[in-house]
Amino acid sequence: MYKLSTLLFVALPIFTCLSACEKEQVTEQPTAQTLTREANGYYCLMTVVNHNGPKGQIILTDKEQALWFTSVRDTIAFTLSPEEPKNIAAIYVNDMSDADWNNPGADNWIDARDAWYVLGSKRSGGMGALETVPFSTRSNAELFAKKQGGEVYAFASIPHEYILTSSK
Repeated sequence: MYKLSTLLFVALPIFTCLSACEKEQVTEQPTAQTLTREANGYYCLMTVVNHNGPKGQIILTDKEQALWFTSVRDTIAFTLSPEEPKNIAAIYVNDMSDADWNNPGADNWIDARDAWYVLGSKRSGGMGALETVPFSTRSNAELFAKKQGGEVYAFASIPHEYILTSSK
């Protein structure tokens, strides 16, 4: 019994230290990359900036270069597809709060998981399909929905059927 008590007395602080050290090794989310003319869409291989509407980028843990998407809908579809990698370090989408639909911006990225989205609006995405329009605030999303139609959703509540269907 004495040996077991001694072992626990010595092992417990070591285990506690190891647990604390593991928690401190949280990796920082990579920053969004600037959209350039060299960016090609992950699914379509077309030049991303040649398409209207909001764009997206996904950064994987094992790659420095972002995967680019001509639409936010395609960006979210990537995260839902069982065939695609799941080692996602960051997901960014254009904040459409003050953006021009024809030129949504090269550096106005927001974390996709924190954004508010309008689904079912009159606006088509980069490939002419249904779009998921992102905003940094719920109030901006509601204002857009009032003008362009659609409903407002948080990232986690976006219906998968809306993202994964191909009809307009």
